[in-house]
Order: sequence, then C-alpha cells, then structure tokens
Amino acid sequence: MPRRNQRHRTERPAPAGGRESRIDSGPAGYDDERYLVRPVPGSRATKTYRCPGCDHEIRPGVPHLVAWPADELGGAEERRHWHTGCWNGRGSRGITRRWS
Repeated sequence: MPRRNQRHRTERPAPAGGRESRIDSGPAGYDDERYLVRPVPGSRATKTYRCPGCDHEIRPGVPHLVAWPADELGGAEERRHWHTGCWNGRGSRGITRRWS
C-alpha cells in the first residue's frame, strides 16, 4: 500500500478553551481606546447580560462578544458583553448605557 503524505498544519493552534481574542477600536466616543474582544459561543453563554450597545438583555444560549480595555489589567468589572451586531455597529452610534 502506498504511503500517504501528511498535510502540514500552517495555522496556529487555538489557545486553551478554544477562544481567541482580537484587538478592536472602542465604541463611538471611545474609539481612541483599544479593546480586547473575545467571542462567546452560545454553548458557553450561561448568564443574562445587558448589552451596552442597545440596552437589551443577552439571554443564556445566545452567542455574543465580550470586550474590555486592552491597556488595563482590570478584572470582571471591566468586561462588557455585547451583541455581535451591536459591537459591529459601534462606530456609527454611541453606547446606550454609560460604563461606570
């Protein structure tokens, strides 16, 4: 039987937990700041959050994004959960709920 050539993996392995972060600009009014953004799959969304982009609830089981300032070492109090569409439209509208 002939030998099969193995394909070489060129992509880098996913980090632990399978979640990858990216850096984006912030919402309108905060666009000079950089934010770490991580997708949250529906299977891992177990709590109800309030989206600062539309001020509506993000229910358990709904895939969404979590964002926090990239230059701060803040913990959970700095993270904000956004609907994916609200985060993508953040440049054309401001946030509805002010971050405290």
